[in-house]
Amino acid sequence: MSEPAIELRDVWFSYGDVPVLEGVDLRVERGDYLALLGPNGGGKTTLLRIVLGLLRPARGSVRVFGAPPARARGRVGYVPQRARFDPDFPIRVRDVVLMGRLRRGRMLRPLSTRDGEIAARALATVEVADLADRPVGALSGGQLQRVLIARALALEPELLLLDEPTASLDERIGTGIWELLAEISRSLTVVLISHDIGAISRHVRGVACLNRRLHAHPSRELTPEILEATYGCPVDLIAHGHPHRVLGDHGAGR
Repeated sequence: MSEPAIELRDVWFSYGDVPVLEGVDLRVERGDYLALLGPNGGGKTTLLRIVLGLLRPARGSVRVFGAPPARARGRVGYVPQRARFDPDFPIRVRDVVLMGRLRRGRMLRPLSTRDGEIAARALATVEVADLADRPVGALSGGQLQRVLIARALALEPELLLLDEPTASLDERIGTGIWELLAEISRSLTVVLISHDIGAISRHVRGVACLNRRLHAHPSRELTPEILEATYGCPVDLIAHGHPHRVLGDHGAGR
């Protein structure tokens, strides 16, 4: 039996005296499409950084494809929550995507024709091949997000991690990103962070609810009880265009 893509056992992490993760156990099988859901400060981004090997837990075991995270970096693509590009900096879309090739230990080596072919294929996968020569500063938010996903795919990863890939995008553009990720998940293991509970319910194959501790995994069924345990407040199901689950009153003003 092959090793899981991600395996965390009894992982604890704190920033100084502030606990962020407490006794987290998580197993992500190869081919899974998992969403991490939870409140701000609940440890979701920290967990991704631990999987990437950017942070070390105070306690517990972390394995990515059966190895320590640092040894698996060449097999993991990452799309951060926020990416800023100076609109006046003269860098083209294809050059941003080619940065993904530099992560395969080629920082001091010239890029090859094959690297260019892989970058072009990544742009085609995210359906922005026609933007290859456009300055990055001229892109819309949705176009930029697709380019950043292409950069991660140019690494030719086996695991793709994304931190809120539809944040700040309108519903129409965000839906396109969700559909793209559903297609990508057919060939890669995908783990993402999102606050879009309605989209999570429709698109992913599993959900882990995280608020310092892991509350649910791997079912994508989001019951009010699970969400209340995660967010610490009641959750209601309302409709405006399509179903959303939203937080109830957090006691504002108290």
